[in-house]
Amino acid sequence: MELSARNQLKGTVRSLVKGEVMAEVVVEIGGGNTVVAAITRGSAEALHLKPGDEVTALVKATEVMIMK
Repeated sequence: MELSARNQLKGTVRSLVKGEVMAEVVVEIGGGNTVVAAITRGSAEALHLKPGDEVTALVKATEVMIMK
């Protein structure tokens, strides 16, 4: 699948917490860094997400902040 999102971070699902409507997915992207995504529970179930899965986190944002 080709997408316009240029910020693609490959990683591993470390945890998945499903609520009634939403799910929190924590993805380790290397070096101890993580990305946390809130997705619908339906999407998490459709993807059959579980800890240990190899995934790609796609980031499409109008604003990115850099701190030093």
